[in-house]
Amino acid sequence: MKAQLIVALDVPDKAEAVAVLDRLPAEVALFKIGLELFCAEGPGVLEPFLARRKSIFLDLKLHDIPRTVERAVQAAARHGVFMLTVHASGGAAMLRAAADAARALGPQAPKIVAVTVLTSLDQSDLTAQGIPRTPGDQVLALARLALAAGVDGLVCSAQEVAALRQTFGPQPLLVTPGIRLPTDDVGDQKRVATPAAACRAGASYLVVGRPILESADPAAAARRILQEIP
Repeated sequence: MKAQLIVALDVPDKAEAVAVLDRLPAEVALFKIGLELFCAEGPGVLEPFLARRKSIFLDLKLHDIPRTVERAVQAAARHGVFMLTVHASGGAAMLRAAADAARALGPQAPKIVAVTVLTSLDQSDLTAQGIPRTPGDQVLALARLALAAGVDGLVCSAQEVAALRQTFGPQPLLVTPGIRLPTDDVGDQKRVATPAAACRAGASYLVVGRPILESADPAAAARRILQEIP
């Protein structure tokens, strides 16, 4: 499966999100809507994207007791989203509740992907949390837990993708934020990679926000990313 680009709409309101949509080339088919935009606008922000037959990656990183997450997955599915995030650190019961809730909804259910270690974290951050593992080892441990619970895939940095593919094979969806071209500012991301490197490692989806949104020409920036995907 060829990796696909997801444009991260990390913008403050619906008007700006639609302005981004209007400026991007038609071949960009997937968009990430996360906490900032969803909290600002609610489910109505999804409508213009679904109306244009775009797919939505709803990145809410659900992390709560199993019953609450189960109901949240059911609610998200009613909005027609393609993919939904939960936190792998929520534990096996929560992950299983999310996966089972989606599976019960049939083929139109959202894919459930579990966030392993945020790309803004490094070894010092894990140590401060009392986690003795390296980021790579922590990602693998959470990946085993999440996939055993039945989720469809994982969110991880591109630096962990090759090890995940070697361990778990081609089946899991691997979603990689922290994608930057060599000339891009890394911002608050600490574990980054180029689109080409992420694809070579085996990423399924590349999540790109600021390098496109902050470009003087977002359409050209998106096309540069697409050209990097082999």
